[in-house]
Amino acid sequence: QVQVVESGGGLVQAGGSLRLSCVASEPMFSFNTMGWYRQAPGKQRELVATLTPGGSTNYADSVKGRFTISRASAKKTAYLQMNSLKPEDTAVYYCNGRWDGVNYWGQGTQVTVSS
Repeated sequence: QVQVVESGGGLVQAGGSLRLSCVASEPMFSFNTMGWYRQAPGKQRELVATLTPGGSTNYADSVKGRFTISRASAKKTAYLQMNSLKPEDTAVYYCNGRWDGVNYWGQGTQVTVSS
């Protein structure tokens, strides 16, 4: 069964850091662009960052300079390093990957930033 699983969320004070992980059952991050998304209560899901197989990255303006997307050499794990967290970063964070023409989403991991 193809799946992606996020982990690493939690409660952190403003200014703190967290690193989210996304583990895939297939080496999908080697072949297709993957992304981290987030959804805050009452808001639509929004793109946070993307990473292409070639290593190019793209970030939402709200997280530029604070978040870093990366991929492990084994290509089945991706990360989102989040520094200088703000209360407005509070959301459920989701990993997205594509395999064999199908988009896969994880169950999400909650990130809560207290002021």
